[in-house]
Amino acid sequence: MAREMTYADSGVDRELRASSKTALRILRKTYRFSHYGKVLRLPYGNVFPFGGDRYLDLAVEGVGTKVLVAQLAGKYDTVGIDGIAMAVNDVIRSGARPLAVVDNIHTEISDLSLVKQLMKGIVKGAEEAHCIVAGGEIGDVPELIRGLPAKIGLDIVVAAVGEVHKHGLIFGKALEPGDLIVGLRSSGIHSNGVSLARKILFEQWGGKYRPEDIPEGLDRELAHEVLEPTKIYADSLLAATAEGKVKAAVHITGDAFLKFSRLARFSKKIGFELDNFKPQEVFELIQRTASQLGCKVTDKEMFRTFNMGWGFALIVEKSELDMTLDVLEHTGIQAEKIGHVTDLEGITIFHKGNKIVLQ
Repeated sequence: MAREMTYADSGVDRELRASSKTALRILRKTYRFSHYGKVLRLPYGNVFPFGGDRYLDLAVEGVGTKVLVAQLAGKYDTVGIDGIAMAVNDVIRSGARPLAVVDNIHTEISDLSLVKQLMKGIVKGAEEAHCIVAGGEIGDVPELIRGLPAKIGLDIVVAAVGEVHKHGLIFGKALEPGDLIVGLRSSGIHSNGVSLARKILFEQWGGKYRPEDIPEGLDRELAHEVLEPTKIYADSLLAATAEGKVKAAVHITGDAFLKFSRLARFSKKIGFELDNFKPQEVFELIQRTASQLGCKVTDKEMFRTFNMGWGFALIVEKSELDMTLDVLEHTGIQAEKIGHVTDLEGITIFHKGNKIVLQ
C-alpha cells in the first residue's frame, strides 16, 4: 500500500504551526497603544484607526521556498511579484486599498545582478497592485543562508499597508446559509505548498524531474510552471466592493481551503460547501508523480495545502452574484460560483464525484 505523503512530511506541520501561533495572543497587550481608537479584529487580521473614519490594514508575508525553485532555474525576475502579491492579497481582505509596500531581502551576498532581477519583480508587482515601494532593506547573512548555486542564497519578505474607510470594511461577519462563494482564478501553485511540490516534482529534493523537463500535460519547463507568479487580486476586489456588498474575502494561501474555518468563528452555526474546481495541470501532476514515486497525496491533503485553481474567494448574498461576476469579468479575472454557505458546520469539498470533509 502506498505511503501517504503530507505537507508535514515536507517539513511544514500545520498542527505544530497552529499551536505556536497561540503565543501571539500576548500581542493584544499592545492594542492599548492605538492612538486613534480601538483595534478591530477581523477573521484574517486586524485593522487600526488612524484618524476620522479611516483604518489601516498592515500585513507582512514571505515567498517561502519558492526562492529555492528560482535558484534551481537561475530565474529571479518574478519572485518579487510573489512577495508583493502575498502581502497585498492579505491586505485587501479587509476591503483596504494598497497604499505602499516595503521589502526585506536577505541574501548570502548582495550580488548586483541578482538584486537587479529581484527588483524587476518587486516593481512589476507594485505596478499591478497600484501602490508605491516606499523603501526596503537588503541584508547579507551568509551564516544563515546558503544558496543552491554558491553565493546566491536569498529570502524575500514584503510588508504592505492599505487604507479602508469604516463604511468600506469587510468584516467577514453575519454570514448566513445560502450566501454564495465566488472563486477568483489562480495562476497556478502561487507561493504555498511549494515545499511539498518540490519534494515530489524535482529530483534535486528527491522527486522525479529536472527543472528543464516538460512533463506530460505541461507546455513549458517544470521550473517555469512552478515559478508562475502569484496573481494579485487588488483591482478585482476593489471593483467588486465599489459596486456591491462583499460579506467576506478569503486569500486561499497557507492551509488552503481550511482558511474558511476562520469565518465560522465570526458567524455561528455555519459551514461551507465547495463543488466547482478546475485545478491546473500542475496539481494533477503532483498527485500523479507522487504515485509514480510509490507514495500518495490524498485529495484531502491537496485541498488542505494547495489553492486547486482558485486563489481568492468572495462571499456575497445570492442577489449580488450576477453583478459580482460581471464586475470581476470586466477586471480581466476569471470568476465563478464555487460553493455556498450552509447550516452544517465544517468544510466539505465535492470533487470528481468524491465527498471530502476537511473539517
